[in-house]
Amino acid sequence: MPAAPKTTSDAPAVLPLLSGAYGRGVRRWLPRIRRPDRYWLRPAAALAVLAALVRVPSFLRPVWNPDEGFLAVQARMLAQGGVLYDTVVDRKPPLLPWLYEGLFWVFGDGSLWPLRAAAVLAQFVTALLLASVARRRWGDRAGAAAGAGYLLLSICLAPEDAQAASFGVFMLPWTVLAFWAADRRRWALAGLAVAGAALTKQTGGAALLPVLWMLWGALRGPGPAAGRGAVLRLLAGCAVPVVAVALFTGPGRFLFWTVTGSGSYASASGAWGVALGRGLGNAGILAAAGAAFVIPAVYVTARRGRAGRVPARIPADLWVWLGASALAVVFGFQFYGHYFLQLIPPLVLAGVAALRGLPRWRPAATAWTVLASTAFLVWGLTAPRTELDHSRTVAAAVRARTGPGDTVLVWGMHPEQYWIAGRTPASRYLTAGFLTNFSGGRGGARVGEQYAVPGAWRTFGEEMARRPPDLIVDDSRGAPYAPGLTPSLKRLLDAGYRPVDTVGGAVLYARGAARR
Repeated sequence: MPAAPKTTSDAPAVLPLLSGAYGRGVRRWLPRIRRPDRYWLRPAAALAVLAALVRVPSFLRPVWNPDEGFLAVQARMLAQGGVLYDTVVDRKPPLLPWLYEGLFWVFGDGSLWPLRAAAVLAQFVTALLLASVARRRWGDRAGAAAGAGYLLLSICLAPEDAQAASFGVFMLPWTVLAFWAADRRRWALAGLAVAGAALTKQTGGAALLPVLWMLWGALRGPGPAAGRGAVLRLLAGCAVPVVAVALFTGPGRFLFWTVTGSGSYASASGAWGVALGRGLGNAGILAAAGAAFVIPAVYVTARRGRAGRVPARIPADLWVWLGASALAVVFGFQFYGHYFLQLIPPLVLAGVAALRGLPRWRPAATAWTVLASTAFLVWGLTAPRTELDHSRTVAAAVRARTGPGDTVLVWGMHPEQYWIAGRTPASRYLTAGFLTNFSGGRGGARVGEQYAVPGAWRTFGEEMARRPPDLIVDDSRGAPYAPGLTPSLKRLLDAGYRPVDTVGGAVLYARGAARR
């Protein structure tokens, strides 16, 4: 009797299964899961540690900016039975408010640490997807460089923009997933990712442009044509989630609050100088911090137009992605720092592509990126807390003069005061911006009742008549939406309130004549 064939120590029991047509299919499949597992174990662990390290400052203060405060208050209102785009309103899509609400339901709503942890996870996933794209195109080292480079550069903006658990941070995994999926010709997944990006922040929909470019290239290129089915899968992937969310929240309300109701807010009329200065300033910060990616990309692109050997080539789809992201940053003409987060993934990939042909540049590029990231990390750890301290002081005064069942109206741009004080807003409009169109991105241009969200003052009047606030906080502090410049609010104060305290420039008004 012949001796039994020797088997390898890896999988002796499965060898009888690896024969015939079935076995050939299994053998083709097994290497696809085993090789990536071996490769990704150490890079993934390193990227996870780096993602947590660069975001350490985010855990060191209760709130980083008014967007976080707005989302926290919004999530509380939703948990208490509020209806999104009706009794709870914002100009943003719903995915991030729902994430805040869900994590508050699981962990409690007294701290944003669950959102900070979720932001670390979002940045880790973004880095991992970028590393996968770079490795697929240019090899293992390029993959590691793209993932680590992204995480280091991701905090190289003002800390209130880079460290917050904001719309931009949670949009990025979706945008990179869209590119990753299109790179692999997975068109339905690419469409779903574009929808996820747009439902996190409207400008995330810009990821559709590089996806369409790659689909067009697949249709024109050699090999099996993607055909009509690919187009349909992409379009269905984009449309189905958006339509489902619109039906769930109410199509008219969804369209109004995410698209049509922000005409005045999206205009920079009268404030072009402020907008341009802010845009150039934040672009300069990112360009300086990301010089290790910007300069090689510019150098390689310039060399392509000259005679001689080109050191490397940056694929066209990366330029399309970078251009689409730049258009997204410009859209709305606000130019807040966190808008520029959208530029970082394509910029990093373009820089990694360029550095492939510039080996002598790599040590200097690495050193500069680490140095820049370290500087911004220190900035995050030591950044002043002036506005946070002000909000805490006002919130303490509000808490002292109201009870848990009282309602409060904070007339200002710091909705985190509601959250810190633990008091219920008297209105669905959590900032004065909805009623006056004030925005820090434009300074004081186009501010007034006439620029409010259409119908907002009528709804606000109904809210005030139905249940007047127990306390009104005028936190305008000389801003162009002060009560003296807002007649409807001035009439409300004159009709039933009197000043009872001043805290850090904010004036507190109690209802009636009695001091609490």
